[in-house]
Amino acid sequence: MPDFYDALETRDSVLREKQQFDELKKQLHNARDHAPAYAAILADVDIADINDRDTLSMIPLTRKSDIAERQGELPPLGGYATVRMDSFYNVFASPGGIFEPGAARDDYWNFARGLHAAGIRTGDLIHNTFSYHFTPAGLMVDSAARALGCPVFPGGIGQTELQVQVMARLQPRAYCGTPSFLKIILDKAAEMKIRVDTLSLGLVGGEALPGSLRTELSDSGVDVVQFYGTADLGMVAYESSAKEGMILEEKVIVEIVRPGTGEPVTEGEVGEIVVTTLSPEYPLIRFATGDLSAFMSGNSPCGRTNRRIKGWMGRADQTAKVRGMFVHPSQVASVVSRHDELLRARLVIGRVDNQDVMTLKCEVENDPESIEQSIAQSIREVCKLRADIELCPVGALPNDGVVIEDSRPLD
Repeated sequence: MPDFYDALETRDSVLREKQQFDELKKQLHNARDHAPAYAAILADVDIADINDRDTLSMIPLTRKSDIAERQGELPPLGGYATVRMDSFYNVFASPGGIFEPGAARDDYWNFARGLHAAGIRTGDLIHNTFSYHFTPAGLMVDSAARALGCPVFPGGIGQTELQVQVMARLQPRAYCGTPSFLKIILDKAAEMKIRVDTLSLGLVGGEALPGSLRTELSDSGVDVVQFYGTADLGMVAYESSAKEGMILEEKVIVEIVRPGTGEPVTEGEVGEIVVTTLSPEYPLIRFATGDLSAFMSGNSPCGRTNRRIKGWMGRADQTAKVRGMFVHPSQVASVVSRHDELLRARLVIGRVDNQDVMTLKCEVENDPESIEQSIAQSIREVCKLRADIELCPVGALPNDGVVIEDSRPLD
């Protein structure tokens, strides 16, 4: 018999929709009454009329830029929280210039369901390589692990040799982190001739998981499933053992809308992912992620009945995620502004040996000496990532408005 996290995962679809919208009405009242930002957003909304997705779509979208603007006007959280600041356990800073809170309760970010679907069970040791500083990814896993009764080794990012040595000593069963870093760890273990073969399960995210990399990890003995989520929202969707699309988390309502309009697309059409959370402390209502996906028809073969999305299918804007970090067009513009010799730039993102790589193509006059090194330093400072620098003559870059070109294959 299939093993589910709870009975919510196998609800009748009609019942789920009714129960979620009953919860949504409570959330809307909670947000309007206790969060100043939503008092303004929902001022003209008759909450009693929000009974289905058509009526939900009449509520304005909220974007990262809206939150950043309001946080500047009303620090630190912009009036989106419904509880006092001392009710939270952490505050995080994310790319895009916004702050997110973290509450003390277990599984605040709704990750436990994804861990369970990955095969992780009570008592399993989880080797967690998501970052524990600035962004909430590391503690998202920690919070869920407490709910499941799993100990966690907080490995964080980097220090590959030490990660291998710890794995060999502690013998974890499960890995959480980006898939590319798991490959780096396994490659380093092979190079060091150290066995880490107790590691057999993984919940990965933060970047795309190409089929070739999934196969390579499986051949190394680690069966991975992926999740989709954000620092703002926590877990939105996750894979099960069926690996046929990503199943929506039970504590969120997801819409797929036509970019630029906020209107729902037809079934199967690619559009922007919009998420409404049902967590009371920091409600996000119709939060537009900027990520593209599409709903899949039917239910997962694993027996879970919630809707599925095809996973991450790119960005509605030119923002891209590289090695778990967002890179924005505004950051490329910031790099250009630092160098008078640099006229235009185009950031090209590719994939080599299952690793994300970036190349900044720069139009410069007179090919000044040693400018590559200073531009590379600017990229590291602004984007917190490394990039190769390619100098081009004036006029070499296409005049198409593209600042970030993501040329990575989806599979």
